[in-house]
Amino acid sequence: MNSVYKKVLRFKNRYPDTIGWRLKQNSEVVEMHLNPEEEVLYAFTAQKNDNPINIVGSCVVALTNKRLLIGRKRVIVGYFLDSITPDMFNDLKISSGIIWGKVHIDTVKEYVTLSNISKDALTEIETKISEYMMKKKKEYKNLND
Repeated sequence: MNSVYKKVLRFKNRYPDTIGWRLKQNSEVVEMHLNPEEEVLYAFTAQKNDNPINIVGSCVVALTNKRLLIGRKRVIVGYFLDSITPDMFNDLKISSGIIWGKVHIDTVKEYVTLSNISKDALTEIETKISEYMMKKKKEYKNLND
């Protein structure tokens, strides 16, 4: 069992209201793209879309010591992988609805929406991603000074 899948299962057990399917397959997409020195710090599941009714876009989001990875295995053949490095990260927005919440990630090139996340998990996700990105941005800034 890979480390991404273990972390996603732990998240799903703590926040069972989060909609996530095919966790193992989606975790495998992220796992195969981890670099040798890359370590998974945190992982969760969500839907990579902005439509609360569309529940077929499940993905696994993994925060590593280098970047944020979003993996989605296609049903038949292939997969999608998004990689957000700290230098491309702009902002993070959380929104909470009646049943689920959303995480909006603003990057230099795109706007990523992760939806159908348990409202109880939003604070934890925001803290993990924000603290990591702020730390890495400071490190980049210090390297460039």
